[in-house]
Amino acid sequence: MPDAVPPKPAPFTYRQAIREALFEEMRRDPSVIVMGEDVGAAGGVFKQTEGLLAEFGAARIIDTPISEAGAFGIAVGAAMTGLRPVFEVMFGDFLTLVMDQLVNQAAKVHYMSAGGFRVPLVLRTTIGTGANLGPQHSQSLHAWCAHIPGLKVALPATPADAKGLLKAAIRDDNPVIVFEDRFSYTMMGAPPAEEIVPLGRAAVARAGRDATVIAVGGMVRVALKAAELLQHENISIEVIDPRTLVPLDVETLVASVRKTNRALVVDLGHRSYGVTGEIAATVGELAFDWLDAPVMRLGAANVPIPVSRTLEPLTVPDAARIAAAVRALVSR
Repeated sequence: MPDAVPPKPAPFTYRQAIREALFEEMRRDPSVIVMGEDVGAAGGVFKQTEGLLAEFGAARIIDTPISEAGAFGIAVGAAMTGLRPVFEVMFGDFLTLVMDQLVNQAAKVHYMSAGGFRVPLVLRTTIGTGANLGPQHSQSLHAWCAHIPGLKVALPATPADAKGLLKAAIRDDNPVIVFEDRFSYTMMGAPPAEEIVPLGRAAVARAGRDATVIAVGGMVRVALKAAELLQHENISIEVIDPRTLVPLDVETLVASVRKTNRALVVDLGHRSYGVTGEIAATVGELAFDWLDAPVMRLGAANVPIPVSRTLEPLTVPDAARIAAAVRALVSR
């Protein structure tokens, strides 16, 4: 009889990937704890922590008061004394409430103590538009954290990376900020091919020949849609997913641009003084002799995200805008 073909692993969602990573890391390491508003009995506002309280109890799944500054300060102290907190901030907009503890404490302690202390802490939060939640719940502020030495920044774009990057972040001895695109939570994808996705290793989401599109976080799936539009016009784009902004896999980005000779950087954050400018400058410096056109950028408009259902989509890149930018780039 022929050998039986092993069944293909069932696809799972981005939300399920996060939950699996938390369950597995908490079972593996008793020093891992989860903290945040509504992470316990409610299972998280987006249900990413559902079931954790039942298995690990209130000593390790800690519902905090509505005082992000105080609760995150406790998490920093817990990390300094040997625990590995995973702290959830519901919306990335609320990073404003933990900035002192994050920027002036968590990012600095290891350096200021000459290596005497470390802060192995993960801050999970969400970014993204699409639900008409307005300018205080729809911002994408990951560039702020990437600007601070001492912090690592990850933006998983797929369920596999959501699991693999979160597991890597929990095991890292530095503070790591994981930005989750909340409109990816229902996204289906294949389970990870590897348990850990190392921080600082980009992925080629789609190979191509005519231009490189470097897409950050949730913009990866949008860039892939643009690639489908363009293939009917015989334009082939290579989509690169950095996966982490800090550390940034410069080698993979530059290698792709040297192959295609053109580059477009796409991000959900505001275009001014943001991720698109940093990556574009890096590519321009290191791949200048291979470029057949200036590096182009697409980001969110430099306005507060509107509540209006008709106006909100106009402020962020979509597949049609990416495709139009690539057409302009290839024609130069």
